[in-house]
Amino acid sequence: MRTSSPAISATSAAFSAVLLVLLALLVPLSALSAWVDLEIDDTDRYVAAVSPLSSDPAVQTTVADLVTDEAMRQIDLGPLQEAVREFLHESVRSFTTTDAFRNAWDTANRAAHEAVEAALDGDGGEAVTIDLAPVIDQVKQDLVRDGVPFADRIPVERTEITVLGPDQADDLRSSFRWLRACSIWPAVATLVLLVLVVGIATVRRGLRAGLWATATVGAGFVLGAIVLRVLVAIGRGRVLDEVPDSDRDAAAAVVHALTASLRTTVWVVLAVGAFLLVGAVVTRAVLRKGKAPADVR
Repeated sequence: MRTSSPAISATSAAFSAVLLVLLALLVPLSALSAWVDLEIDDTDRYVAAVSPLSSDPAVQTTVADLVTDEAMRQIDLGPLQEAVREFLHESVRSFTTTDAFRNAWDTANRAAHEAVEAALDGDGGEAVTIDLAPVIDQVKQDLVRDGVPFADRIPVERTEITVLGPDQADDLRSSFRWLRACSIWPAVATLVLLVLVVGIATVRRGLRAGLWATATVGAGFVLGAIVLRVLVAIGRGRVLDEVPDSDRDAAAAVVHALTASLRTTVWVVLAVGAFLLVGAVVTRAVLRKGKAPADVR
C-alpha cells in the first residue's frame, strides 16, 4: 500500500493554497472586467439593463415628484396650490405606467450612457446623472393632450437624477479604466489555468491527483464567488453614499439593475464551484472505497 511522503503532501498543500488565492482574485477580476466590457461599455446592453426600471415604483415616484416640483414652481394659485399639486402629481404618476413613459425612459437612459462614459473617461469632477428632459417633454405632451389643467406650464429643461456623485466617480474612475483595459482576458486566463492545473495533475500523478485539483478549483470558485459578492455590496454602498436623499431610491434601483448580471454570476460561479468540489470529493471517496479490498490483500 503506497503512502505519500511528507514532502509531497506539503507541496500539494502549498499548491492548493496558492491556487485558492489565485482563484479568489481571478474570479472577481474576470467577472468585473467582463461586466465593464460587455455591459457598462455597450449602450444597447446598458439600456436593456435599466429599461425595466420604468416599471419600478421608486423610479416612477421620483420622476413624478421631480416633474411636479418643476411645474409647481411656475404656478401660484394661493389656497388651491396643494390641491393642484396633488392632482398634477397623480396625473404624472399615472403617466409613468404608460408605454410612452417607457419609451421616454429608454431615450433618457440612452443619453445617460454617454454621461456614464464621459464620467469614466473624464479628468474629474463629473457626476453620473440621468437627464429627465426627454421624459418631462413626453409627460407634458400627453398631459396637455389629455386636457390636464396647468400641464402647459410644465417647463421642459434639464432635470437630473444623480446616480453617482462626482467624488465617487473620481474614486472609481481608475478602477473602471483598469477593468476596461483587462476586458475579457482575465476570464480566458482563468479557464486556461484551470484546464492546465487539472490536466497536468491528472497526467503526471493520476486520476486521484486530478480529482484533488478539481476539488481545489471548486473551492476556489466558491471563495471567488463570495469575494465578488462582497465587492458588489461594498461598491453599491460607496456609489450611493453621495447620492442626494431625494434621488436615493431611484439611484439604488438603477445600481441594482446594472449589477444584476454580477449577482447572477455570483450564483452561477458558486453553483459550479460547489458542484466541482462535492463531485470531486465524492468521486475520490468512491474510488478509495472501491480500491480498499485490493489494498488489504
